[in-house]
Amino acid sequence: MKKILYNANIITMEKELYKEAILIDEGIIKEVGTNEKILNLKDDNTEIIDMCGKTILPSFIDSHSHFSAVANSYMQISLSDCKNFKDIKEKVNNYIRKNDVKEGEWLIASGYDHNNLEEQIHPKREYLDSFTQENPIVIQHQSGHVGVFNTKALEMLNIKNDVETPEGGAIEKVDGELTGYMEETAFVKYLKMVPMPSIDKLLEAYVKAQNEYLSYGITTVQEGYMSHELLNLYKALLNANILKIDLVGYPDLESIQEFKNEFPKSYKKYNRNFKINGIKMILDGSPQGKTAWMKNPYKGEKEYKGYPSMNHEKVIENIKYAKENEIQILAHCNGDSASQEFIDSCKEVGNVEKIRPVIIHAQLITDEELKEAKKLKLIPSFFVGHVYYFGDTHIKNFGFDRASKISPVKTAINNDMIYTLHQDSPIIKPNMLETIWCAVKRQTKKGEILGKNECVTVLDAIKGITINSAYQYFEEDTKGSIKEGKIADLVVLDKDPLKVEMDEIKNIKILETIKNGESLYKLVTIQ
Repeated sequence: MKKILYNANIITMEKELYKEAILIDEGIIKEVGTNEKILNLKDDNTEIIDMCGKTILPSFIDSHSHFSAVANSYMQISLSDCKNFKDIKEKVNNYIRKNDVKEGEWLIASGYDHNNLEEQIHPKREYLDSFTQENPIVIQHQSGHVGVFNTKALEMLNIKNDVETPEGGAIEKVDGELTGYMEETAFVKYLKMVPMPSIDKLLEAYVKAQNEYLSYGITTVQEGYMSHELLNLYKALLNANILKIDLVGYPDLESIQEFKNEFPKSYKKYNRNFKINGIKMILDGSPQGKTAWMKNPYKGEKEYKGYPSMNHEKVIENIKYAKENEIQILAHCNGDSASQEFIDSCKEVGNVEKIRPVIIHAQLITDEELKEAKKLKLIPSFFVGHVYYFGDTHIKNFGFDRASKISPVKTAINNDMIYTLHQDSPIIKPNMLETIWCAVKRQTKKGEILGKNECVTVLDAIKGITINSAYQYFEEDTKGSIKEGKIADLVVLDKDPLKVEMDEIKNIKILETIKNGESLYKLVTIQ
């Protein structure tokens, strides 16, 4: 059935920026133009919808997040608003009481930030033991890169005092005794060993995660790191036909072949709304956790600069594999040393532009590194929400001048680079409008304007979540703008972000999200 949306304020993201009406047929945009022109194309089988002046944009494209982790967050205890250790304990104990938690059942909590706790340190296993000694507990830092296990969890995972620390990680000990605190590859390794909930519960959580993304106007989502542990879960997810959004997956090098074997029809193209688009590697940690790999020491440190999560030979191996198999590679790089390693490695492998390598986060990438990345046609994908959520911590960790250079989106624009913007959900909500505001305003939670020279226009921010993100996924011919022949993936807003005051942008409401011409989300309003 055909569908006409007219009397709309359409921001096309094309050269002719504004239009009034759209004709959609079988999920494809057939025509965009004036009300008169499009209404003249109707026939007896056309649904006519008066948009009453509402704003329509191409739906938002998530250029980096973790879909499964967002789903998992629905089954975890949120610690995001905890202000001290006491709050963490109360949250966990309240969960135990309300959910009738049985002895031996795992308790997983996430979202605490030691930078925002009164104690200014990470809890240790002895404190977690005071919650309960009958249940294994793991709490994950908001960065996702570090966390703490209690004594019961260490026992159940068979982690003893003589445990060896994997390369690119850290396991804290005091006088030879485990404190339960771990970083990077060590934390990830043991977190993967925590038993998963039942498939039914996980599938319910996936539905909730999908609906959350849709509520923020997003119709293309990323699974930003797929390890072996997700294989069976994805079998269940696709067999259940739950996916209505498009989901783009990036296994690690060790898992790519088994994902390719299991889902051959999804390799480099969509099947059941899922495609495997490349591989992902992690080169360092997080700046707010002080595990990002830096060229110069953190503020207050004589020598400590963070550390790499992967050696040079492994980085080269990943890039060569991607190039030889003509698939994309994503590289998590927060610190400037990590960005330099990826840039130098791409240069060493050579001729990588066809696979459009992506520098994920590029949080502290330098001006010179961006120029080098431009020559190699690398795509920086900025987690610009860092400015608001972690900017004050970055000032503490790096000093104001260095912190002002985080997420240098404007510098990328000045270098005429393709760039994208993301939220790294579940680190923060997949709120694209808030991300636009962050990129335009660059204000921290305490009200500091951090890097005024890196502020961008609203239109440039929108490009980072629409047409540029489509390019990142090799989908610029089908998504990212409102143009004849492209998929009718649209988002309806109550206001035009290009015409409101700067601080009003983050308050704009998502009224409707449309995928392939079909409405998948509508804001429920109480009359």
